[in-house]
Amino acid sequence: MLYYLFNYLEQFDFPGARMFQYISFRSSLAIITSVLIALIIGKRIIQYLQRKQVGETIRELGLEGQMAKKGTPTMGGIIILISILVPTLLFCDLLNVYVILMIITTVWLGFIGFMDDYIKVFKKDKKGLKGKFKILGQISLGIIVGLTFYFSPQVVVREKAATPTVLQQQLLANDNNAETSAKPVAIGRDIKITSTTIPFFKNQEFHYKHIIGFLGNEAQKRWEWIVVVLVVILIVTAVSNGANITDGLDGLASGTSAIIGVTLGILAYVSGNLIFANYLNIMYIPNTGELVIFISAFIGATVGFLWYNTYPAQVFMGDTGSLSLGGIIAVFAILIRKELLIPILCGIFLVENLSVIMQVSYFKYTRKRFGEGRRIFKMAPLHHHYQMKGYPEAKIVTRFWIIGIVLAILTIVTLKTR
Repeated sequence: MLYYLFNYLEQFDFPGARMFQYISFRSSLAIITSVLIALIIGKRIIQYLQRKQVGETIRELGLEGQMAKKGTPTMGGIIILISILVPTLLFCDLLNVYVILMIITTVWLGFIGFMDDYIKVFKKDKKGLKGKFKILGQISLGIIVGLTFYFSPQVVVREKAATPTVLQQQLLANDNNAETSAKPVAIGRDIKITSTTIPFFKNQEFHYKHIIGFLGNEAQKRWEWIVVVLVVILIVTAVSNGANITDGLDGLASGTSAIIGVTLGILAYVSGNLIFANYLNIMYIPNTGELVIFISAFIGATVGFLWYNTYPAQVFMGDTGSLSLGGIIAVFAILIRKELLIPILCGIFLVENLSVIMQVSYFKYTRKRFGEGRRIFKMAPLHHHYQMKGYPEAKIVTRFWIIGIVLAILTIVTLKTR
């Protein structure tokens, strides 16, 4: 909203109005605003939740310090959602298709998570929202994102058709996604294509239509959109549930998400910057500069929430926060065409997910094979395994953060390691 206001004021030479043309300026405002909103409303929301006795119900699992968390306010994901949405509405171009998809993702999964927490807390049903409804909600979002990604004329990439000298001249001309929102000067051709980046390979882009290449060219053209939608559904569901499973220790999911958010911000900036994209030999994706502003709000929201969520937590995010955080990360990675980097960047989510799958599968197999169920880990997800081994909660979280930072660095390094 402020973006449009200052765009209007610019024609009257209003002092400072042109600053709102710069992505870096609006991103800075977004991250500062989101942190301040989280800090200001966080305390009030926590007090409100305490008055309403919206406390976490703890199942006795024999973990150290576990019962001390009983009654800690949950549904704190509301703090994160507000802290993301307000700066986005203030500083982003709301007509940008990428921004629209990110807002839909935030609200959609936030609502699903809220309903789950509401049923658990107010309806006193520990199971919460039925799993099939959660999955249905995630699939529905995947369909919306996948269809928009495939059919929207705004979702394009630009052919590499310029020399470095020409590109440098365009930087001086303030290309749209290089730094400002001025009208871009065309370089090459914007093309509609469903390709993504393959990490560690030079000049390698994967086209989703190749998945059904064995059916022939005609079938590829006809059914490619179905492949895209299915891939988006798979990624959104996996990452969203991964973040949900990771949310089991104070600050673990929020801190890990903040680290991932910083990395995605860097990837979005270089992908939406003509000069950097050419230098790094990656796809230049027009109009994705606005995503840098959104992810800045995301980073600020998670960091601000950590103020209250670090050990010992004053509030838990609940499914309201964890489902939406995972979904935001998944959709964001898809839009900047870096989804194949998710297994590296979101390695913490992946390992947590796999630990549960391995534990359950092995238990069922051994029960059928030997008559008694056996376990790989002392407890799943993985962070509870280390709790059972006697590690302090704060140490587990800090070490997971360190691993997350290493994975983030490795993700960024893939831009040049090819």
